[in-house]
Amino acid sequence: MLTSKQRAKLKGMANTIDTILQVGKDGIGEQLIIQVRDALTARELIKISVHETAPCTPQEAAEELAQAIKCEVVQVIGRKIVFYKRNGKKPKIELGKL
Repeated sequence: MLTSKQRAKLKGMANTIDTILQVGKDGIGEQLIIQVRDALTARELIKISVHETAPCTPQEAAEELAQAIKCEVVQVIGRKIVFYKRNGKKPKIELGKL
């Protein structure tokens, strides 16, 4: 679980990153889960968007993906979702004990 200070730091970092994946009209499938998991392993912090034609709301998509991947939802703003998952082997983002 992230503290509010850690979450605030991650939100600030997320401002500068681009959206790399999208939940489309097919919703959340196994392929999307694999892509999100791989992206989190490589980057630790990612931003995805939920297309207007998606069968779920951004909040529902965030909860479903977080549960499937066991990652943290940093924030949901509009149709954008920011996820964080620490890489146990090679951490890139140092949150420390804020």
